[in-house]
Amino acid sequence: MKNDGKIRCPWCGTDPLYVKYHDEEWGVPVHDDAKHFEFLVLESAQAGLSWLTVLRKRENYRKALDGFDVLKISTYDDKKLEELLLNPGIIRNRLKLKATTTNAQKFLEIVREFGSFDHYIWSFTNNKTITNSFKSISELPAKTDLSDRLSKDMIKRGFKFVGSTIIYAHLQAIGVVNDHLTDCFRRL
Repeated sequence: MKNDGKIRCPWCGTDPLYVKYHDEEWGVPVHDDAKHFEFLVLESAQAGLSWLTVLRKRENYRKALDGFDVLKISTYDDKKLEELLLNPGIIRNRLKLKATTTNAQKFLEIVREFGSFDHYIWSFTNNKTITNSFKSISELPAKTDLSDRLSKDMIKRGFKFVGSTIIYAHLQAIGVVNDHLTDCFRRL
């Protein structure tokens, strides 16, 4: 709980950036492809790290990756990759950065096939948010059958860094899954 008296999911602690993310973004349904791509990039970058680490670098990513412009990122070449690897404001992992370009290309393929990435990802739940009723953070799963299916489909399509755990975190972030605890003020 923060000083404002509101009960929150305990994972966000009291760090102002984390609390703001919890209160304003996490679990809010996303239907904008640009925001879908941004979260996909950030979730992929997070693999093996804390989400707070990524949140602290979010604005640096925005600057380094042309505002998360999927079209521009889909054309990044080796020269741009080398430039990104020298940027101390982002996570400088060659495989993750290369995956960002690959994922941009695959994201655009999905847009061509489904009309939007939003149509694609929400089709896995028939356009409905899955609202869970967890009372304790210990009940939250790292992955589910849904994230397994989506991850497998994305990997089959050529996406990188989209394992089931990453995809479950992504589904929570974009509101396909609402995992706010039952006593959290953000639970809708």
